[in-house]
Order: sequence, then C-alpha cells, then structure tokens
Amino acid sequence: MGGKKNQIHVVKNPNGGWSNKKPHAERSLSIHETQQSAINHAIRQAKTQGNTEVIIHSKNGKIRSSSTYTRKNDPRSIRG
Repeated sequence: MGGKKNQIHVVKNPNGGWSNKKPHAERSLSIHETQQSAINHAIRQAKTQGNTEVIIHSKNGKIRSSSTYTRKNDPRSIRG
C-alpha cells in the first residue's frame, strides 16, 4: 500500500493567468485565466489520478495551501 504521491502545483504564469504544473516541469499541464479555474481543474485531475496532492501558490510564489485527493471507488466502473 502507499506509493509515490503525485503533485500538481497551481502557480502564476509569467505570460499571464495561472498554470497547473508537475514539479520541476517546464511545460504547464494546463493554463487558466483565473486562479480559481486552475484550482478547480487541478482538483478534478487529482481526483481522477488518485493519491495526488494539489499545492496552491500565491502570486509571489509562496505555498498558500495544499490538499491530497484520493481516487473515489466508483461502483459503476465495476462490471458484473
């Protein structure tokens, strides 16, 4: 049980807007006009991937908050 936790960072994009990035990645996973939009997208992606931490940075780059999301066991995905 366990395993390595994935991370998605919500950071200010130098070209405008907000980006969702993996640690140490040069390219963004996605770019959004608002921080809230980027946060919502990151949380949806984290819940899909499971065992993923969403780390939200403020405009100056400091970590504002973080939460870990696990994949929900969806009984509809089980065929029987």
